[in-house]
Amino acid sequence: MPDHAEPPQSSPRSGDAASAGASRRPVEAVLFDFHGTLAQVEEPHAWVLAAATACGVSLERMRATALADRLLTAGRAGGPLPARVPPAVAELWAERDLYPHAHRGAYTALAATVDAGIEGFAEALYERVLVPEGWVPYPDTAPTLAALKAGGVKVAVVSNIGFDIRPFFAAWGLDGLIDAYALSYEVGRCKPDPAIFWRACGMLGVDAERALMVGDTAADAGAVRAGCAALVLPEAEPGRPNGLGAVLDLALRG
Repeated sequence: MPDHAEPPQSSPRSGDAASAGASRRPVEAVLFDFHGTLAQVEEPHAWVLAAATACGVSLERMRATALADRLLTAGRAGGPLPARVPPAVAELWAERDLYPHAHRGAYTALAATVDAGIEGFAEALYERVLVPEGWVPYPDTAPTLAALKAGGVKVAVVSNIGFDIRPFFAAWGLDGLIDAYALSYEVGRCKPDPAIFWRACGMLGVDAERALMVGDTAADAGAVRAGCAALVLPEAEPGRPNGLGAVLDLALRG
């Protein structure tokens, strides 16, 4: 069972707009979302080809593209939400970011709704999300994290996720730039629950009002309810910058 985050001793004041937190400088810590903020899943066509290869099957490009389109509609880990969650998968889906077995079970079940005619294909597709090769760090991720480290600003990754992403940062040579990880399946809470942000701040030893949460969704902006400032950036395609440099303007020069 995941443990549960404890709220701070004093109640956090309610957040106004994300920009309102900008006046509460200096920033002592930056909390980053993972998917869509620091890294992106590999391009869908490459994802399907890699999974098929792992099953000993070579796919023609047109078939791989057609399968990728159908799988994205069904629901991909790290990709778009499913167009429909089958009733048989609903319980696993609801708990996917709290338990590893639920995360795996939900996404393999969704992939299995697409008949690819390849034995073990749904499992192979899921396995790609568990390895660094299945993800692409944004090009501005490393320089942004390095600049924060050099500036003495602490960094945590706060993610709604059902598996451990620490090995990814180690493989990318970025693990030395991350001070803590608050992962939903370990904390037992999911964004936008304030508790997961409080846990991250507690790990870093900073007050929530001296922390900036950076993400790409409304769930990330929910950090204002925990007392943090928040910056929401647009999600970008794999390999393209997504504006992380704005973090430095707020954390180091704000």
